[in-house]
Amino acid sequence: MTLTDRLSAEGYDVDSAMDAASGLAKASSGSFDVIVLDVMLPGGNGFDICRAVRQKGIQTPILMLTARGQVVDRVVGLKLGADDYVVKPFEMAELLARIEALMRRSASTAAATAAATTEAHRFGDVAIDFRRAEVTKNGVPLELSAREFKLLRYFVEHRGAALSRDELLNEVWGYNAMPSTRTVDVHIAWLRQKIEDNPRHPQLILTVHGLGYKFAG
Repeated sequence: MTLTDRLSAEGYDVDSAMDAASGLAKASSGSFDVIVLDVMLPGGNGFDICRAVRQKGIQTPILMLTARGQVVDRVVGLKLGADDYVVKPFEMAELLARIEALMRRSASTAAATAAATTEAHRFGDVAIDFRRAEVTKNGVPLELSAREFKLLRYFVEHRGAALSRDELLNEVWGYNAMPSTRTVDVHIAWLRQKIEDNPRHPQLILTVHGLGYKFAG
């Protein structure tokens, strides 16, 4: 039974690559919970893949799996950004335990990051304290209505995503959009007046033509 078969039998959704090029392509997608990476691969090595993945800013936990038992190899892998290192031959129970530990650690980190985002966020000279419902620009408090604050918070929580007017109405106002409504556009214009350096040329709340808006803060 291959490692892929065993992990699948344990209930994991597994994808695999048989050479360095395809391994790097898949690892670079950032769509995995854990990457189990062999050092010795056709067409390259796991060290190079680990380095390339980290240089792309991908923080998926990486477990290096190799027959090399030299201390220097373990050190190299960890310095390149690997999170753990298992030497062949290994007990499957140990490998599974380490994979589960990496997944728990990753989930805990993600939860901590999400919690921090829900408490405070800063972009440029604008700072938001969600717990106190306070927004400042250059240290000066901004007077936001409850709806404007809720709209800003939704943008921060979904920054980088293209958000339709319908979605914003449903999630921020709590009702379905009417075809002629300009509610979202009006509130965004007000919000831009308060947080943008130049509301006529916004850099934070961007218009996505034909859809809605995107927050770049």
